[in-house]
Amino acid sequence: MTGILILLVYVAIFAISFLVVRFLVHKTTTDYTALKTVTFGDESAVKANRIASVVSVVTIFLIWGSFTGSSWVPGFVHAPGPFAGETSFVYTIETEDGQKDDATVFVRVADFGEETEKFEVDPGDGIAKNDAVGMPASRSTTIIFDKNDEVTRKDGAKVVAIDGVAIGAEGEIQTPAGRFTLTGKGAISFSPPKGLQMEPIWLPPPEAVVSRVVEIASEGYRDSTLAKHLGYSLFRVIAGFLFGALLGIPLGYAMGLSNWFRGWFEPIVEFMRPVPPLALIPLVIIWFGIGETGKIILLFLASLWIMAISARAGVSGVNISKVHAAYSLGASKYQIMRYVIVPNSLPEIFTGARVAMGVCWGTVVAAELVAATEGAGMMIMVASKFQLTDIVLMGIILIGVIGFGIDILMRKAENWLVPWKGRS
Repeated sequence: MTGILILLVYVAIFAISFLVVRFLVHKTTTDYTALKTVTFGDESAVKANRIASVVSVVTIFLIWGSFTGSSWVPGFVHAPGPFAGETSFVYTIETEDGQKDDATVFVRVADFGEETEKFEVDPGDGIAKNDAVGMPASRSTTIIFDKNDEVTRKDGAKVVAIDGVAIGAEGEIQTPAGRFTLTGKGAISFSPPKGLQMEPIWLPPPEAVVSRVVEIASEGYRDSTLAKHLGYSLFRVIAGFLFGALLGIPLGYAMGLSNWFRGWFEPIVEFMRPVPPLALIPLVIIWFGIGETGKIILLFLASLWIMAISARAGVSGVNISKVHAAYSLGASKYQIMRYVIVPNSLPEIFTGARVAMGVCWGTVVAAELVAATEGAGMMIMVASKFQLTDIVLMGIILIGVIGFGIDILMRKAENWLVPWKGRS
């Protein structure tokens, strides 16, 4: 339910932001370039709206903080939190001979991060006795109501009402105190109002993740600093990608230029392309062991087929009229390759390189499952076993940030090395 609400909030903010920018910002701007008809391939093609990018990032941060009760987010945007504090409810029991009696259950609900505490209350008079229960917020608890009653379930007693509302073995009722059901053995299952905020064990607030970054950067994790973990992951990704590019690009050129090479290698490439790198882990372990070589080879295989296909597509997409024009001017085959085919195929190759780098970053977590002692993936997997969600989230964010930074650098390199991209 919370996940659906978060999605709806995100969609609503997107729609509102779009309308505001569309009808307010653009109506007052004097940038007439934005009003040009889009012609893909030149400088007037669709470009990222920076306002939309900023609003998107801020929106994600606000939603994250709102549904985790973050102190970094203003309180008025916080989603309703779970009930914490003291509450109580009255249950009614009925014995086999028709006697009824009421008793009160006093509940202390500990907020996130607080310890539950045991306490005692006056049991009162009658066959049903008062009870005291401590429990954490946003959870359910089973209350053995008859552990101190004079007549127990073994004697035929059963709960017939909660706060005056009738309840049966198959039913569920809702009162101001919370939600109630009866277990198969007749005990009371109680859930206080959970609100919409998520527990830190599922999604910690932003400040918890940042504090983990500071802590691990200074003190380390599993005998290695944060810089060392990220450095190992970055080394593996770059090494695997470079080996994949060194073999994949010439293979793609060969497939794009020779029908024999294309016929020979296309079945292999098209067969391996849809195979996820994760499926290759057992085979990589059997063939290359659990050392560093196996991890790099797995990343090499993740990038190889992408680079081969992008290079082949780049060669196949070269405008044949340019080749004919070069031949008519007396160009040799080497000159055709050097001045026509390679320059015109580079845009596709750079696009494939960006995709391959992203796939390698996505695969490095799995690659570091293979007996790694350092790496961001190792941190994530070890932390997940101990339900340290803040470390898991920290690792995911850092991998994403580094991957995004690499993508930006590759775009800058493409703009510098291939300024003719999109031009005839």
